[in-house]
Amino acid sequence: MAQTADTKQKKVLVIGSGPIVIGQAAEFDYAGTQACTSLREEGYSVVLVNSNPATIMTDLDIADQIYIEPLTVPVITRIIERERPDELLPTLGGQTGLNLAVELADAGVLEEYDVTVIGTSIETIRTAEDRELFSQLMHRIGQPTPPSETTSAVENSLAAAHKIGYPVVVRPAYTLGGTGGGFANNDAELRQTATKGIDASLVGQVLIEKSLIGWKEIEYEVVRDGADNCITVCNMENLDPMGVHTGDSIVVAPSQTLSDKDYQLLRTASID
Repeated sequence: MAQTADTKQKKVLVIGSGPIVIGQAAEFDYAGTQACTSLREEGYSVVLVNSNPATIMTDLDIADQIYIEPLTVPVITRIIERERPDELLPTLGGQTGLNLAVELADAGVLEEYDVTVIGTSIETIRTAEDRELFSQLMHRIGQPTPPSETTSAVENSLAAAHKIGYPVVVRPAYTLGGTGGGFANNDAELRQTATKGIDASLVGQVLIEKSLIGWKEIEYEVVRDGADNCITVCNMENLDPMGVHTGDSIVVAPSQTLSDKDYQLLRTASID
């Protein structure tokens, strides 16, 4: 008997993270594999697309349909047109998946094929990736941020640095692992770094921010569900201070040098 529209199996398209590089490592393969397994256990039909065949998630028994294809908007559009998924799960594809989801939304592909984004909304992805929107959100929830200014031009970046004071860090929006960013101690360095950052950014935007080089770098892993329950899974401390990329540093869990007061302060901030 044919399935009716109300009872037909829902189909989810999962975007993988592509090549394993610093800033986007093998944990995305593990997470993506677990997501595919969980979705299938819940009765979903899973379509997976990833450009990297050397992953567990591209094994034939992980998903119902597997595409080893370039992770680009034209290719994903063709897969959506062919498979007609009901939902898209991009957040387990790291920066690659996040950028693709936004680009697909901007191109009208998700609306045209009636695909719903699950896990994290497009609006939330934009807020997390857009440096100006993220800074505004932090201020709304009462979390302090270093002095900063969003710019889209090198001359404006220089003006922002003069206002904030050197050294500064250049943070491009919508880039993988801080690609195109860096520290600047003077106008010459900033001119070079800002040019590189604006070019690397998906939206041609960088944040010029007061440098925190030498500060401790602490991470909290927080999980939140649809009922707004929040738990901190663990916290981690980089052995190297700010200024050394976390992908090049040793990280220990749990943190070793925080007082309980500092731990609770950062835990509360992470949940907020």
